[in-house]
Amino acid sequence: MTQLAINGGPKSITEPLLPRGHFGQEEKAAAMRLFDQSIASGSAFGYNGIEEESFCKEFAAFLGTGYADGVSSGTNAVFVALRALELPPFSEVVVGAVTDPGGIMPIVMNSCIPVVADAAPGCYNCGAKEVEAVLSPLTSAIVIAHIGGEPADIEGIMQLANARGIPVIEDCAQSHAASINGKMVGTFGTYGAFSLMFGKHFCTGGQGGAVVCNDEERYWRCRRAADRGKPFNLPEANGNVIGSLNCNLDELGAAIGREQLKKLPHIVEKRRQFATLLGERLKELESIEIPTLLPGAKHSYWWWRLKVRSDKISCSKDDFCAALMAEGVSMNPSYIAALPHRMDWFQNRPNKHPWNNPLYKGDPKREFPCPNALAVMKECFNLTIFESWGEKEAEIIAKAFAKVDKAYRK
Repeated sequence: MTQLAINGGPKSITEPLLPRGHFGQEEKAAAMRLFDQSIASGSAFGYNGIEEESFCKEFAAFLGTGYADGVSSGTNAVFVALRALELPPFSEVVVGAVTDPGGIMPIVMNSCIPVVADAAPGCYNCGAKEVEAVLSPLTSAIVIAHIGGEPADIEGIMQLANARGIPVIEDCAQSHAASINGKMVGTFGTYGAFSLMFGKHFCTGGQGGAVVCNDEERYWRCRRAADRGKPFNLPEANGNVIGSLNCNLDELGAAIGREQLKKLPHIVEKRRQFATLLGERLKELESIEIPTLLPGAKHSYWWWRLKVRSDKISCSKDDFCAALMAEGVSMNPSYIAALPHRMDWFQNRPNKHPWNNPLYKGDPKREFPCPNALAVMKECFNLTIFESWGEKEAEIIAKAFAKVDKAYRK
């Protein structure tokens, strides 16, 4: 048997795999057209212009929803959606345990209390049962993330929320074009929040985001919340109508986003095809388990969560992943960084706000152990997937897996 690379043997993957090729001449041309227009007019391009208007209409049409508004980041998309709901200060907002810090911090920035729901068993996403377990009379909203491209049980969560009249924000930062029963994530909830930063399925540049909804009044509330409370669609208002921040997407980001959006169906389809190609090879290995999706769910593979079957190998999951990476397999071996409620900002609470306010009637010292989330972190890793990869890359990566599987198989 060939010695593992981690033990001094030859690497399985000796040449760099194809990069994404995320940007092309189309994005460059769109940016140059905008600069040419600005130079000709003598004015810099701004925001809330033709490019953003077109991008928002095109993105809403792609999702099959009524309205979209471009914002400056995925974090600000969640912030704007929460701000648009005008939630009671010091009420509770339920949020999944596994998320980016930017998916939970906007709750605190809106003077509300994050209440953390555990993940569903064997999954990063939380389900209806886990959400229901932490609901209280203080609950004013729910924020549900679809992690890594894998749809959460948003249908079950919406049924639960609708029965109680609780608004839901879908955090779709990692799951562009994922769907359940033919309906795209982001279109089930009261609002859908998207990150469009440089690493996502499609992007508007270095940073960007969008908020989507189906209701016109909700849309106007979102527009106001995204632009310092400006009185959009309120002609009788005396100036700005709510306190908020400037979270606008600019015209350059919108122009890039329009070109990127045209590529999104191809990007997601190629990622799905690659997952199928690699999955056909990995299912032959005893050490790897491919997680099952919810019925009717279609993954969009921002990355691919895979489970190491520790009962089938003679080493730990961490050692198994270290060996794979030494062979040249690109992955995140641990997603423990996606538990923001365990971080210093949440645990130490430097200024104690909003937990210490006497108007908060809950328990400011409440803890959220989240055993399901911790368990899935211990057994899963996140495999990199690019839309530029095909049969060749699937074969190369599968051989690396097979080498490590053979070395550590019981």
